[in-house]
Amino acid sequence: MLGLFDTHAHIDASAFEADRDEMMARASLAGVSHIVCIGASDEMKANYTSLALAAKHPCVYATVGVHPHDARVVDAACLEEIERLSFGPKVVAIGETGLDYHYDHSPREKQREVFRSFLQLAKRRSLPVVIHTREAEEDTIQIMREERAQDIGGVMHCFSGTRGLAEAALELDFYLSFSGILTFKTAEEIREVAKACPKDRALVETDCPYLAPLPFRGKRNEPAFVKHTAEKLAELWGLSLEETARITHENARRFFRLPLEGGGTA
Repeated sequence: MLGLFDTHAHIDASAFEADRDEMMARASLAGVSHIVCIGASDEMKANYTSLALAAKHPCVYATVGVHPHDARVVDAACLEEIERLSFGPKVVAIGETGLDYHYDHSPREKQREVFRSFLQLAKRRSLPVVIHTREAEEDTIQIMREERAQDIGGVMHCFSGTRGLAEAALELDFYLSFSGILTFKTAEEIREVAKACPKDRALVETDCPYLAPLPFRGKRNEPAFVKHTAEKLAELWGLSLEETARITHENARRFFRLPLEGGGTA
């Protein structure tokens, strides 16, 4: 098995309701050994489904949080519940959290407030943080610096920002995670960032069921397709797929603080 590690997937999504078991089998056949299911969709609901999937599948881990789209629902009780859930045996990070100024589904001030709260929660729990940022680079980095996000560590998931964002995140000892966007014809700047990214700071992900890589763009994404992102990253680095899979797998284990050997298989 290649040992590909899909570090960000929404396999709890309703898009997989009809064929989730078959999807997991396809992931295994494609060489995917581990998947992190992100508990931050549908307000609070995805936290519970992500934890249930992690309990069912040895290869699946979970995060807990609330997406910035849904920041408006976060209150003291919600934060208390997320903190309680974070003690789950297979919870490996807080998030995704951050800022999204593209859709503005929640007021920006509320997004910033909640982002700070989750960074503080991650610090209390000694867990890394998974960050979503879209059209909010300046505020994202400012809050990360003010909250000393480097003390807990984290990842800029589905990296699609500028070189400046990449440099600022790396200066804070964060990882950059690359998705199917890396294969898009219009993503030359992101490919340049990936090519220059320190090899010990790069991760791969699908963000499924969204952002399927070429040649599946426009279709439902799934963990098996992370192989295509890894192939593009290998091409940019001038390495084999096998070596790139090994590097990004080891990075993911280090990031999520998992043992460097052992673990489940899909």
